[in-house]
Amino acid sequence: MRHRVDTFKIGRTSAHRRSLVANMVSSLFISGRVETTLVKAKAVRRVAERMITLGKQGTLHSRRLAAARIHDEGAVKKLFDEIAPSYTGRQGGYTRILKLGQRRGDAAETCLLMLVEPGEAPAREKNAEEAKN
Repeated sequence: MRHRVDTFKIGRTSAHRRSLVANMVSSLFISGRVETTLVKAKAVRRVAERMITLGKQGTLHSRRLAAARIHDEGAVKKLFDEIAPSYTGRQGGYTRILKLGQRRGDAAETCLLMLVEPGEAPAREKNAEEAKN
């Protein structure tokens, strides 16, 4: 059995962390974007990318694995019916993090975690096309 390395701690218990990530991933899938701190966004990004990959498989087993991790039936349904099918031609990089600056109260680095537009070319391909021209 593989052990996950969880570097995202932020002073919470493991159950609280799992819950927080699951809630943020479901919010990301429902609304398409989430404003949060950079550390949380990086942790949520890992899970969201894996869930979209499961959604692309489309099997009952992958749906159950996603439901076990996300806990929100509406978000799982939207993931498998709308989000994952739109990324069929993409090999990864389904999310983007845009840094917004520091939060006023505690100076934590905030950012916007959002889903990439399905038809948008990956950054590597954009750079290659610009170099050719």
